[in-house]
Amino acid sequence: MFTHRDLQELRDNSLKMQGWIRKQTFSPQMEKTLRRFSSWEVAELIFKVNQSTFRGRLMLDPALPSGEVEEDGRQRWFSLEEINEMRRKVKVNRKSLLPERPAGKRAIRAAIANFKGGAGKSTVALHFAHAAALDGYRVLCIDFDPQATLSHSMGLTDVNEEHTVWGIMARDLVRETDRMNRATRGAESGAALPQRRLPAQITDMGLGDLRATDFIKPTSWPTIDLVPSCANAAFVEFASAQYRHMNPDWSFFAAVSRWLDQLPDDAYDMIIFDCPPAIGYQSMNAVFAADVLYIPSGPGYWEYDSTTSFIGQLAEALGDLSDGFDGHFPAGKTTLPKAFLDIRFLLTRYEPGNDLHRAMYEAFRKVFGDRVTGHPIEHTRAVEQSGRFLSSVYEIDYRDMTRETWRRARTTFDNAYVEFRTNLCAAWEKLEETGA
Repeated sequence: MFTHRDLQELRDNSLKMQGWIRKQTFSPQMEKTLRRFSSWEVAELIFKVNQSTFRGRLMLDPALPSGEVEEDGRQRWFSLEEINEMRRKVKVNRKSLLPERPAGKRAIRAAIANFKGGAGKSTVALHFAHAAALDGYRVLCIDFDPQATLSHSMGLTDVNEEHTVWGIMARDLVRETDRMNRATRGAESGAALPQRRLPAQITDMGLGDLRATDFIKPTSWPTIDLVPSCANAAFVEFASAQYRHMNPDWSFFAAVSRWLDQLPDDAYDMIIFDCPPAIGYQSMNAVFAADVLYIPSGPGYWEYDSTTSFIGQLAEALGDLSDGFDGHFPAGKTTLPKAFLDIRFLLTRYEPGNDLHRAMYEAFRKVFGDRVTGHPIEHTRAVEQSGRFLSSVYEIDYRDMTRETWRRARTTFDNAYVEFRTNLCAAWEKLEETGA
């Protein structure tokens, strides 16, 4: 006979082994570190200038970072901090190397969502975050998925569930309940209205006193921060149902949106959500807080069918929220009905030589039109290898494989990211017009 206690013990033993395995994939210090980038990568792949121009600028200005030189003296290698210092100081043809960002606007938020498992959500979120960081953007990632693939790939393995999205939601419940109780006490009414009460097991955790930044953790990338997830956060769906019972007036789906509103507008440039493979309390928080919805899907028929079901169920869920609250509720700066500035479909694991994949790509385009991105993410050996080592293609040193294999994998993500950035920047310009 096996009970939940036996399952718990099996899981605890497995988590110990998982932690050991993950640490072996990182540095000898058992911490994930970010590699340096060669002058060839910096010039041609990051700054998009030829190597002679790049080397000439370094020679003309001795104040610029010099990087580390290989023993044979042929190549210099730069840290991301050094790359960003050069980005701030150098202009090419009088053009700044700083990335595009509308002035006076908060960070743009993108949710990578689909309830089909294996659609590539975490892979897409990881690569887009790393590509954006190499592009000069400051990025905040939020891992909504209890599988925590994004968190582990970012090097965060020992995470307390109180500092995950669950903690943000519990903190919001405490603060919103206190706000409602203060409003009730301040009401000009002769009748005493009942106060909403939360159990001590919630109020005594002290989550209500945490600062907004207490949930944010640094990563091995100096310009990428993360709100991590962990396996223990899987109970958030059950906990959230209990929280709604404790305070039926709590607008649970706006908890993360309200939390993000507390961050300074210029703290980050892009905020990327990695959503769980289900429509639930966490995923609803993600899509409600997002400005742009990116929906990855594999190139098979069943994945197309699942994606269709996903957008249908998401539409019903958002419609129910809009009708239920009638457009009047405290949800930070977001209003009902929920509106996205852009929605895009992105095919993953695509093989251009596969007849079925090409046919499904055309089927996606016939149904969803220009909502389907023009650059699917191709399936390559380098992408497979990056997944095994909990790293993105951008983190892998091209000397660890043939340069052509590495370059092909990087190119497919570069193309997909450039389209992602273009779409986000177009949506960014609309933020003030929508009052977001």
